[in-house]
Amino acid sequence: MATASIKNMMFYGFHGYYEYEREQGQKFYLDVTVDTKDDTVCDTDDIKDGVDIAAVYDIVKDVTENKRFTTLSALCGHIGDKLLKKYSHYAAVTTTVRKPNVPISGSLDYVEVSVTRHA
Repeated sequence: MATASIKNMMFYGFHGYYEYEREQGQKFYLDVTVDTKDDTVCDTDDIKDGVDIAAVYDIVKDVTENKRFTTLSALCGHIGDKLLKKYSHYAAVTTTVRKPNVPISGSLDYVEVSVTRHA
């Protein structure tokens, strides 16, 4: 198995429980970790056997910026599902989303949700 991660991607999205969150939008910060089914990429040195970080970034960006979800769990799950569907040699995808502005009356840095999807 080979593992690759992208940390702290920032996108502007329209996700949240309240309608105004899905209309006004805000910044979201995402991490994605991909595990491949084997470590063939170590022998072949071919990106098609590993994780094309640029392609993963593009999918995460597209989903985060162009879809709207009520829950962060659904956003994470959708990203994982899309990556697993596109790349048959991926074994698992873990997506973590941080949302800094939440409608909670209290002091906090952000809320964070992580979802792991398996092939």
